[in-house]
Amino acid sequence: MLPLEDTHLDLLAKAQRGMKLSDETLLERAALSLNDLLHIRNGSLDPLLLEKITSVLHLNLPTFTAIAHKTWLPEPIDLPHFKTFTTNFDDMTVNAYLVWDPQSNEAIAFDTGSDVTEMLLFATQNQLQIKRILITHTHGDHIFDLDRLMEKTKAPSFVGDLEPHLKGSELFSAGKRFQTQSLTIETRLTWGHCQGGITYLIHGLRRPLAIVGDALFAGSMGGGGVSWEEALRTNREEILTLPDETILAPGHGPLTTVGETKRHNPFYSDSIQYQS
Repeated sequence: MLPLEDTHLDLLAKAQRGMKLSDETLLERAALSLNDLLHIRNGSLDPLLLEKITSVLHLNLPTFTAIAHKTWLPEPIDLPHFKTFTTNFDDMTVNAYLVWDPQSNEAIAFDTGSDVTEMLLFATQNQLQIKRILITHTHGDHIFDLDRLMEKTKAPSFVGDLEPHLKGSELFSAGKRFQTQSLTIETRLTWGHCQGGITYLIHGLRRPLAIVGDALFAGSMGGGGVSWEEALRTNREEILTLPDETILAPGHGPLTTVGETKRHNPFYSDSIQYQS
């Protein structure tokens, strides 16, 4: 299993940036000293300090603490007709996915990561024909090898119409459905991390599957590059309203589920509600 994308320190930094809090304001609201903040950032797991800072940053303390102590990981997931491809990009890893129709072997790629070599080899070995490429968002790590994937497969690529236009890709509006012989793919706008991020909800596999890009991670979420508030809101409304068994396939880190997100993600745990 891939490690969690974000450490507890990443969670703190992401929430502070999203809420646009300076260190001075954070210290005042949390009743912390500068030394306290430095202790936290140097890895201190003092329960009182963590309680104060997570309260201000609207992070659920028990689930945050579990991530800080490395006592929680999502349950392993095995879903037929679905494959994850993880490649290196700069100092991180990024996920791309392949889903294929159980009846026709028609395959759909979701993002490319930095290198589609393994995806192309897997498709060839399993006699899959990649017929479409669906892009969650146009950040470079997710589309780095798009031109090669299009060239090798002759498959068209599709991107949400609120994202920057990609040469050679077709635009669509959220709400569009894609169809294979036995799969239906619903598109939902989950923006905030970027202007036009799309979540692809796939019906027809053994369990519902949502390709969420950087909207959500196991135990975390994407940063609010465009709007922190909208990232939180659209995730709640468009993803966390799905059935708990729905598998979430993020752009970074391991797979998780809607149920696990509501129980274990410090941004969304049921025992705390985000307040703007």
